[in-house]
Amino acid sequence: MKALITGASSGIGLEMVKYLAEKNIDLILVARSEDKLKSLKNNLNVDCKIIALDLIKEENVYKLYDLVKNQNIDILINNAGFGLFGIFSKTDLNRELEMINLNIKTYHILTKLFLQDFIKKDYGYILNVCSSAGFMAGPKLSTYYATKNYVTKLTMAINEELRKEKSNVVICALCPGPVDTNFNKVAKGKFKIKGISPKYVAKYAVDKMFKNKMLIVPGLKMKLTLFLTRFVPYRLQLFVAYYIQGKKMH
Repeated sequence: MKALITGASSGIGLEMVKYLAEKNIDLILVARSEDKLKSLKNNLNVDCKIIALDLIKEENVYKLYDLVKNQNIDILINNAGFGLFGIFSKTDLNRELEMINLNIKTYHILTKLFLQDFIKKDYGYILNVCSSAGFMAGPKLSTYYATKNYVTKLTMAINEELRKEKSNVVICALCPGPVDTNFNKVAKGKFKIKGISPKYVAKYAVDKMFKNKMLIVPGLKMKLTLFLTRFVPYRLQLFVAYYIQGKKMH
């Protein structure tokens, strides 16, 4: 098998790379830093290709697909992304548009192109790294939450389409709560709640992907939280989210 992973040089993506290598799955790794990718490749025991591209730029997303479309890829993991803390009226518009490009457009384009290829051979896995934020609205982290809502709901809809067509292609959404990565540094915020281990999240996600799980939510606490939000009025959800996000900003 062969897997393509975006955002492969850090966080959840990096841990997925290591775990897939343990399972003897060949890899194509994508991130902006060629140096980090080279260093990572040197420590892997499987066939590994690296591609240094900034996927914020739409033309690079199509370039990536053109580079790998004939590489017999079986697994696509859309993982690249970032957030931005702040009041919506005050956050930087250009940075938000970059976030929308990376968190939505890149996922959308790669998902569609690889899905079409996988459907033709009636085999393949797509894992979209979303967030528990994909089920809620997030005052003070509003654009990030909105991007994750888009990808989570898109993934769920495609999953149902494939199920109705009795396809052997699998698509799933990884929806963790806070994870101990460099997300906060990039987003200019700080979690008061301790994040769970990216290594645990990566292993859990890959294992559940191979079991065709549509929504992958690591950790009992987050499963319970998402279940309970179904019964909480939106206004109360927003009140709580505003309070929690406010404690992260610095």
